[in-house]
Formats: sequence, structure tokens, C-alpha cells
Amino acid sequence: MKLFDVYSLYDIEPVRGKGNYVYTADGTEYLDLYGGHAVISIGHAHPRYIEAVSRQVATLPFYSNSVKNSLQQRLADLLGEISGYPDYQLFLANSGAEANENAMKLASFATGKKKILAFSKAFHGRTSAAVAATDNPKIQAPLNRTDNVDFVALNDIDAARKRLATGEYAAVIVEGIQGVAGIRMVDDEFLRQLAEAAKASGTLLILDEIQSGYGRTGKFFAHQYAGVRPDIITCAKGIANGFPMSAVLIAPEIKPVKGMLGTTFGGNHLACAAAIAVLEVMRDEKLIENAAATGEYLLNELAKIPGLSDVRGRGLMIGVEIEGSAPEFRRKLLFDHRIFTGGAGEHTVRLLPPLTIGKKEADHFLTELRGCLKTNVKAGVHSPEVDFGMN
Repeated sequence: MKLFDVYSLYDIEPVRGKGNYVYTADGTEYLDLYGGHAVISIGHAHPRYIEAVSRQVATLPFYSNSVKNSLQQRLADLLGEISGYPDYQLFLANSGAEANENAMKLASFATGKKKILAFSKAFHGRTSAAVAATDNPKIQAPLNRTDNVDFVALNDIDAARKRLATGEYAAVIVEGIQGVAGIRMVDDEFLRQLAEAAKASGTLLILDEIQSGYGRTGKFFAHQYAGVRPDIITCAKGIANGFPMSAVLIAPEIKPVKGMLGTTFGGNHLACAAAIAVLEVMRDEKLIENAAATGEYLLNELAKIPGLSDVRGRGLMIGVEIEGSAPEFRRKLLFDHRIFTGGAGEHTVRLLPPLTIGKKEADHFLTELRGCLKTNVKAGVHSPEVDFGMN
């Protein structure tokens, strides 16, 4: 059997990880500033994570949601405490797309409406409703295209208000920071006014914190900089440090009905053990505070480097705009400088490292980046490759 060939792969295979680094079979070390699409939150192979997952897999890795699982409530209590949403309800799933799918479905159930308002360049996943609310026709099959999703420009509050005033939308969905679009910032004032407009029109506000949540921006959720409280929040990526898991946080006003949502694997014992370990490490090692401090340092230092046309982000969710081809630049960083980074379009390098990186790793990256920029200018490299569709 052949693998279904849908991924553009680097000719490199990490076989081991430790902390902020990954290693190939020959022992070559690479600094990981991408964390496999923002998934590695507490570093590779954290001892407490290994112990928690190993213990659970040796006792009961899985049973379905037909029986009680006290680990789910332990996770809910800890997540509520650390995130600042102790009064919200928790539905557990397996991926970011699945979380967004269930969030929009729940909004439709709660309001009795079927339309969704989304924003230009949004990415919410690849499943049916999630990809319909994603502003990228290249990854939408004919089945996914629908009149039930409308798009307006990000940060255009007048356009959003005009749409919401019709009262026809179940929900408006927006990312805390647009990740796949290239670390595009959602203005705090725009988000505050959007929340007000949604409430006034009877529309639920869904905050997609799949990539921007879980401490990455220096707060637990990116939207907390704006001081809003969404009706529904989705998270995944760093929630279980590599174990497939996602979550939907649901305001107490939205009432559950038996059977309205469901999943076989969501919230299984092994996933919950992994997610509990992640939150305990984040709390005890003050990783959210570290993300804020290290991110601020990186953003300040990156802004001083000639040859970067723009630097955007919060905490450890950073977009670096370069002149020329970002895909080729990332390739040079990887193979010549042994640093993993991410992409988002033709000119943006994305940094989504573990929340454990410190000044030592930041300084190493800054030194290597300057060197890569010098060789890039000399070479005059340009490439047509674009990887907008990556998560």
C-alpha cells in the first residue's frame, strides 16, 4: 500500500526530541521553533508528560463515552482554573477542525439559525463546516461550498456590523490571531466591538483559539488581551503536547441536550492524562509568563534587524516578513542552520516554538537569522512556492 501523497515533505526525519530540540538518526540536533504546527507546548519528551502518559497507557488507555471518566472532570476543573473560565462547560474532541465543527453546530442548535459569518484569510480546518468557513477555495471540494457562510474583511467593524444586523447568523467565528494567513493581528478594539455587535444581534461569538490559545501569546487565550468573553472557545494544538485532542469551551447560558454532540475517541483516558500533565507543567513552570517574556524579547530584537519588512505577533506566535521567497528561506534555515520554522504564504516565516524556549534559544535563532539573511541577499533567491494551506 502507498501513502496518499498530499503532503509536501522535507527530506528529513526527526526520530527523537528533547526539550526545544529534535534529532535525526545520525544525532544531528535541530532547534525546533515550530513545534509541529504549534503542537509542542511544554517541550519534547518532558519527564512529567512521559510519566503521566506511560502510567495511563499501562492502566486504561481508552474506554468510550458510555461510562464515567473522572479524568475528564479533573481536566475540566484544571482548565477552568488556569484559563479563567471556571464557569464554562467542556466538550472534548480530537482535532482543531472537529472542535470548530462542533462549535458551529452547537451555535446553530442554540440559535436555530444556519448561517456563519467568517473573515477574509481565515483558516478553521478541513472538515465540512470548518473548511466552508475557511477563506481558501483551493482546499474546498464542491461538497464544502455553501451559501451558509459569508466573509467580510478582518478588522472591518462596519462590514461586520452590517452583516450581523440582519439577524440571520447563528455565529460569527474569528481567530484570536490569524495563523495560517501569516500571523495577522485581530485588533483589540475590533474584537470588543464585534462582541457587542454579536450580542446585540443574537449571534454567538466563537473564538477559534486553536493556534493562538493555550498560553502561546502570553495569556491563556489571545482574546483575553481585548477583555471579551466569547460564547464558545475552541482549542487544540498545544492542549496535549502531541496527543490528538481538542476542546470546546461553552458558556453556561448554552444548555446541553443528550446526543446533540458526540464522539468515540474524544476525551479518552489517555488524552485526558496527557492534557492534565500539560496544564500542570504550564502552571508549575510558569510557561505562560515565559511565553510573554521570551516573546517580547524576540519581537523587540527582530524589529531591529535590517532586511525584515515586518514583524508581527504576540508572545511566541510570531510572523516575520522577508523580501523574496519565505519557503526557500525556511529551507535554508533548516538545512544550513538547523532550525525548524513554519510558513504562511510567499513571504512570511512563522515562529510557533515550545513555550519552554528562553533567551539562549532566542539569541541563537537571532544570530542564525542574521546570517541567513546575508546569504539570502547575496543569492537573490526567489521561488514561486506558497504553503498557505498548511495548518
